[in-house]
Amino acid sequence: MIELKDVTKTFGNTVAVDNITLTIPSGKIYGFLGPNGAGKSTTINMITNSISITTGTIKINGVDVTKNPYESKKEFAFIPDTPPVYDEMRGIDYINFIADIYEVQSKERIERIDKYADLFDMKSNLSSAIMSYSHGMKQKIVLIAALVTNPNVFILDEPMVGLDAKSSFNLKETMKEMAKTGKTIFFSTHVMEVAENLCDEIAIINKGKIIAQGSLDEIKANLGEDGSLEKIFLELTDNE
Repeated sequence: MIELKDVTKTFGNTVAVDNITLTIPSGKIYGFLGPNGAGKSTTINMITNSISITTGTIKINGVDVTKNPYESKKEFAFIPDTPPVYDEMRGIDYINFIADIYEVQSKERIERIDKYADLFDMKSNLSSAIMSYSHGMKQKIVLIAALVTNPNVFILDEPMVGLDAKSSFNLKETMKEMAKTGKTIFFSTHVMEVAENLCDEIAIINKGKIIAQGSLDEIKANLGEDGSLEKIFLELTDNE
């Protein structure tokens, strides 16, 4: 579970995230939507403690990310929109580096690397230097490394960008499997169709404020609207 309470982030005189309260429950796939500059990445970066919170509190599985940053990081794996990788490393070395940080034991590590490298069609590339990878391959090696840690909370910022159709499908199926086992999946996306078909619940942010949240049916009922998520999203964000 991820809990945000009265969270604000300012940069000088600019309010990027404006007093938002949000609960992302365990066992759910939760989508985070908003136009460019709405505050999505800023919110995610506060959750992952990549940037500081100006006011408010964020907890991951009960662990305060500001008071206990090291312990909170043990609870999640994070895939940013531009994954950071070490180009000089081989793919397998990068995966093992991440697995070492999360103290993944040898037996589980070997099994998971085999499973996810096969799932994302990267087995033949693990021994190659990351600098030789395409953007999509770099995205996949970061995904594999994150999944090898078997995170309780999986946070992704625009995870489908750069992935081929098969890998995108397999990632979505993996997210569903993780949610079924009680894990928390929280991701941002611009692709309304993905959010509509994949998410159990969503939140829409615009100009730093949460303007709708809940299941798609709940949002439709609260707004007295019908139609696709894309239609509702455009109507909400255009009116703000």
